[in-house]
Amino acid sequence: MARLRVVVLLGLLAALTACARHAHERTEATHPVLTLTQAEAVRSDWNAAAPPATGWVPVKLMDYWDKRWPRHDGVVWYRLHWNQTDANAPVGILLDYVCMADEVWVNGSLLYRDTHLVEPLSRSWIVPQHFMLDRPLLRAGENTLLVRASGLAAYQPGLGTVSIGAPATIRASYEQAMFWRFNIHLFNFALSTVLGVLFLMFWLLRRRETVFGWYALTTLFGAAYDWNFVASSTWPLASTDAWEGMNAAMFLASATTFCVFLLRFCELRWRRTEAALLAATVAALLMALFAPHAMGVWRNVWIVPTIALDYVAILAFQWHAVRTPRADLRVMAACLAVPVLVSLIDLLVFFEILPAGNNNLGAVTSPLTLVGMGFAVAWRFSAAMRRVEGFNIELRHEVEVATAQLSDTLSREHTLALANTRIGERLNLVRDLHDGFGGSLLGAITTLEQSPPSPETTRTVATLKELRDDLRLVIDTTTHEQDTDLAGLLAPLRHRWSQRLEAAGIDSRWQLDDLDDCRLGAMRSLDLLRFLQEALTNVLKHSGASKVHVDVQRSGDHLRAGVRDDGRGFDPANHGSRGAGLASMQSRAARLGGRLELLAIPGSGASVGLDMLLP
Repeated sequence: MARLRVVVLLGLLAALTACARHAHERTEATHPVLTLTQAEAVRSDWNAAAPPATGWVPVKLMDYWDKRWPRHDGVVWYRLHWNQTDANAPVGILLDYVCMADEVWVNGSLLYRDTHLVEPLSRSWIVPQHFMLDRPLLRAGENTLLVRASGLAAYQPGLGTVSIGAPATIRASYEQAMFWRFNIHLFNFALSTVLGVLFLMFWLLRRRETVFGWYALTTLFGAAYDWNFVASSTWPLASTDAWEGMNAAMFLASATTFCVFLLRFCELRWRRTEAALLAATVAALLMALFAPHAMGVWRNVWIVPTIALDYVAILAFQWHAVRTPRADLRVMAACLAVPVLVSLIDLLVFFEILPAGNNNLGAVTSPLTLVGMGFAVAWRFSAAMRRVEGFNIELRHEVEVATAQLSDTLSREHTLALANTRIGERLNLVRDLHDGFGGSLLGAITTLEQSPPSPETTRTVATLKELRDDLRLVIDTTTHEQDTDLAGLLAPLRHRWSQRLEAAGIDSRWQLDDLDDCRLGAMRSLDLLRFLQEALTNVLKHSGASKVHVDVQRSGDHLRAGVRDDGRGFDPANHGSRGAGLASMQSRAARLGGRLELLAIPGSGASVGLDMLLP
């Protein structure tokens, strides 16, 4: 379907082209145009107000007088004749090409004169010249057209063909010639200037993207070269030599910066090549400024190698683009392909291998080159912006993660600060208990032990010693929180209870495995020690056992603590009637995040265990 649309579109374009050609042929048939290709020429000096009477030679237009008079800088007069059958009908005259400045006479009357007919010369070669003739300038019979052309032999001075015909027809030819020789170049100049300034601002804002800077220089130097096709005078330069020399330097500068731009666009850094190209550019600019005559006259010494350099660079870029799977490279390679092929025709015309023509075909394809290069550079800029946006998103995510981590850290620090404050308060309280209540308790025990023994005194001393042991348990788990592991906290408990159980005739065995560097914290350590203390108290008071086994061991991330005796045992179903001991152990196991394990058989002893996860 897409191919069918293309075929239909091409058919319509061909039909429109045929219609336009047919209409043009009908117009020419109705209003024939006389093209003068034969003339007479004579040379004179700069200040000649009239042509010499002798020395005229026949010439064929288009005529470049440097071939006939190779070193003649000055004026050449051209004389043309045509017969006018009807002087009452106005006619149009079109001078296709005059280089460089001129004045035009018809039948002895002045029609046109350039502003500068001597150095610095006006630049009339840029545009065709169009005139309307009527009576009394127009005569029936033979009419004479005299053109005074001022030029320099080094810059192809001469006169092109002259067309005479109906005013409307000549006007149409003039407008077509203006389009090809002026409007296209003016558009290229404006486009190059805009793109150059735009990407120069991009580069100023992003100095690391040097490809933008080189592209800006390429287009700005190209715009300076394009100005040669739209400027009507040599201002601000002082002479035609200075103008032509600077024009050649701008052409070289545009080509060398274009080569560096292609290298940077391919992400290549050939420092020696770039340095050589920039050195050549600086040398050309200096020569254009300080030796304008030599630079202008010998401009082809610079232009020919520059053209060769351009072709080599573009072909190398095309080869690199084919081998590199990058969309921007291939887009630019495609945009450069057509202009390169078309420029070969202009090159052959420039070196006069093909017949001379005033329509610069390369000017038509230059916008394609500029737009293609602009698109490719913009694509690269867009890709860079996408990378920046992605980096910003990633950076924002990293900042959010870091903020969350910082918030968690601050929260933990706040929690630790509160915990440290509570620990400090507990330490102060424990020290007060130790110094106050502990001292009083120890004094009371000592006094009772020194008094005469009695059953009441013995029971009181035992109760006070239990209170003393509880106080020590609290003090041990609180004051040694920062530097004592679980093994260190169990040592005092084991010592005290081993003595107490031995005094009651109970043999105790303690098995502590892999408890070094095991720290539970003050509150959890106190709960674990009180769990064991409660279990041993039950053994001492209720079991009637002869042996008890205490087992505390760490296995991976689990801690297991158990007390097993060989006493009379009990019925777990009725253990509630035996007091609050088992309920207290159940509560402590829950606080520790563990599970209470109880095994008791009447007449066969009892076993109480705790299985918990380590923090």
